[in-house]
Amino acid sequence: MPISLTNKKKMRNLLLIVIILVMLLTTRIGYIQLIWGVELRKMASGQQAQSRSVTAKRGTIYDSTGKYILAVSSSVETVNVNPTNIAKEDKEKVTKALCDIFELDYDKVLKKVSKRSSIETIIRKVDKEKTNELRKWMEENNITTGINIDEDAKRYYPYNDLAAQVIGFCGSDNQGLDGVEAKYDEELKGKNGKIERQTNASGESLGIEDYVSAIDGNNLILTIDMTIQSIVEKYLEEACIDNICTDGGSIIAMDPRNGDILAMATYPSYNLNTPYEPYTDELKQVWDSMEQKDKTTALQGMWRNKAISDTYEPGSVFKTLTASAALQEQIITDIDAPGQFCCTGAIEVAGTRIKCWRYYRPHGSESLREGLMNSCNPVFIGLGQKIGVTKYYEYLRKFGLFSKTGIRLPGEANSIFVKEEKAGPVELATISFGQRFEITPLQMITAVSSIANKGQYIKPRIVKSIQNSQTGEMQEMPIETGEQIISKENAEKVLSMMDSVVSEGTGKNAQVVGYNVGGKTGTSEDGVNTNKYVTSFCGVAETDNPEIVVLITLYNPTGEGGHHVSISLWNFF
Repeated sequence: MPISLTNKKKMRNLLLIVIILVMLLTTRIGYIQLIWGVELRKMASGQQAQSRSVTAKRGTIYDSTGKYILAVSSSVETVNVNPTNIAKEDKEKVTKALCDIFELDYDKVLKKVSKRSSIETIIRKVDKEKTNELRKWMEENNITTGINIDEDAKRYYPYNDLAAQVIGFCGSDNQGLDGVEAKYDEELKGKNGKIERQTNASGESLGIEDYVSAIDGNNLILTIDMTIQSIVEKYLEEACIDNICTDGGSIIAMDPRNGDILAMATYPSYNLNTPYEPYTDELKQVWDSMEQKDKTTALQGMWRNKAISDTYEPGSVFKTLTASAALQEQIITDIDAPGQFCCTGAIEVAGTRIKCWRYYRPHGSESLREGLMNSCNPVFIGLGQKIGVTKYYEYLRKFGLFSKTGIRLPGEANSIFVKEEKAGPVELATISFGQRFEITPLQMITAVSSIANKGQYIKPRIVKSIQNSQTGEMQEMPIETGEQIISKENAEKVLSMMDSVVSEGTGKNAQVVGYNVGGKTGTSEDGVNTNKYVTSFCGVAETDNPEIVVLITLYNPTGEGGHHVSISLWNFF
């Protein structure tokens, strides 16, 4: 039967539509192939590849001798599952085994094992003793796929709370969160490796696996001396307990020849292996009843390094700096000349009467040495007046008191001084004997160490060297010095006077038979209207050839001695 004209038109139109659709489809395929091809291939590869991380070991942290390990990463393992590679009939059996071996919640583990994902982490950082139990079970039950046991690392601190605020701790992913661990994280963390496995569209393994080794982190050798650190922590704890220091205390020991921090401690401390748990008995008793925000505040206070993060009024320890500036400016040259000063119990400054601590029994006629021995405020107020605000502030800058020391530890605070242009006679007077401004203990000991370093500024350092984990090569950290603040001769005069403070003056409790120990005591109010005090002692040994400077600071001692605390720290010599 002949095809009608109408049917021919319909067939032609249908053919035209088919041709157009084929052309559109071809264009679309070409566009996807040519324009999206690279990206789609990447997406397909990503979907067909399963990647598991191999954790690098963090570098080891040693004390200055290299004999004692302060932080180390031990080998542990992490258990992951590939849910798509576990047969449906085996899922409950695998879940029960994982829960029995690792003491986990059944419902939570079953949820992970039943997911349609490629990788689920079951448990991290477990000892090989436990994972070996899992290997044995897998072998006995002929489970060859779906469960992965990968290498991992766990941070461990052999001495628990030793130098806790200095060393710091790590998070669950081995990242440094505080202290040296945080500040030197890039050096310590290394580079993770990985295990990549190719799978088909169903997630089943194709038997192809690539292993990229992890690169372990570099090792750190600190300036901290294990022996000195242990001793000063012992004496700091004794001082805080004996004097009932409600706000704890801090201590720093520094080598003035190179700026090495030989010891740095805060009391109370905490256990680096369990940094999120209360450490003191007082905190343990109330921990369960505390709100979360209060727990966080308590933990942050526990981790806080008072030696560098808290500011305080240094009190009479600061008189050593005023004496240094006066000697350098030749306001006084003979430290033993009698009758250069006269203490009447108080001094009038711009209409304000400032008392000596021995107001009712004035010191009378004094030399500069006797003024420091007696810790006589009027002597140093008079020196400050003669130096003048501009010149005095110049010495404060030279001693590094207007800026952070730059020690490589997190949380370092800066000083709080009245601005030079606003410093009047009364402000200059109070600064000259160490009050009405705030600095950190680290800034104070750095200034005294600079005097002990023959008058030249010395910058503190906490890391002595870095060891490359691959080559063993040692990179020494530089010793950094600043300008010559006072002459060597004047520095020796100040040290000689500090020697007299200990042998005959207010620091007699620091005497050590057979050693020339110099020092200066200090007492100040902690802020305004708090009725709290800070007491401190800064000592140098030996004064004729200084090798160590120690500053101990006690916050609000409330014992029988009040804020006149007896400090016998130097027994460790």
